[in-house]
Amino acid sequence: MGAPMARHLAEAGHEVRLWNRTREKAEEVEGVTVADTPESAAEGADVLVTMLADGDAVMSVAPSFVNGDAPWVQMSTVGLEATRDAMSLASRRGVPFVDAPVLGTKQPAEEGQLVVLASGPAEAIEQAGPIFEAVGSKTVELGRSDEATRMKLVLNTWLVSLVEGLAETIALAQSIDVDPRQFLDIIDGAPMGTPYAQLKGKAMIERAFPPSFPLSLAHKDAKLVLAAAEEAGIELPAVLAIERQFGRAASDGHGDADMAAVFLATAT
Repeated sequence: MGAPMARHLAEAGHEVRLWNRTREKAEEVEGVTVADTPESAAEGADVLVTMLADGDAVMSVAPSFVNGDAPWVQMSTVGLEATRDAMSLASRRGVPFVDAPVLGTKQPAEEGQLVVLASGPAEAIEQAGPIFEAVGSKTVELGRSDEATRMKLVLNTWLVSLVEGLAETIALAQSIDVDPRQFLDIIDGAPMGTPYAQLKGKAMIERAFPPSFPLSLAHKDAKLVLAAAEEAGIELPAVLAIERQFGRAASDGHGDADMAAVFLATAT
């Protein structure tokens, strides 16, 4: 996700200094300056952006470069606890913090069509506006604290539920001699159908899972949803079962495949 976002920023005319834990991946991005350290990437920047795999990755590097007046725009999906940790760090350092996870996978990122969910001080969101315009098709402003992460958790609950429900539906169809393609045809354009079901359903039927969004990260997202639910004092039994299915598929060696590969945890 971070690589195409950085490329779109450079193509929009921004001067981009990019650091990545795997330098070779950063060097593949055209139009940017690859930094040796997070500190050198952040030095003198107008805006600091993090887009890493999880909260541990973000918080392992953020203390080294979050300083000064430049807003920190945290665009990774890291859940409530890590977002609070990031907000606390920013507050201690006197740095404006923008909570800005994105909605979308590899293709929208490549096309600059992500949906940005943004919360934080209005001035900092305004300063980050050109970044959001470069990487996304839409920015939804949600408040002044961690409202963006909360909304992302709600959206991810729907997403993992949709993918697992689709996987089980297609697995059942195949097991009782129903053509799953006909199922997809019937729901196509109907109120109960979604374009996402067409996309992921065909991948499941063909058992072809080039990664648009890796299953391992979808598993991480399901765990973040459950952590938020536990904190709120509610039970999500369906998401608990879904998290186990994603974990099972990842343990079976499909973690780097697309999240639709959760189908393989049910299919025979």
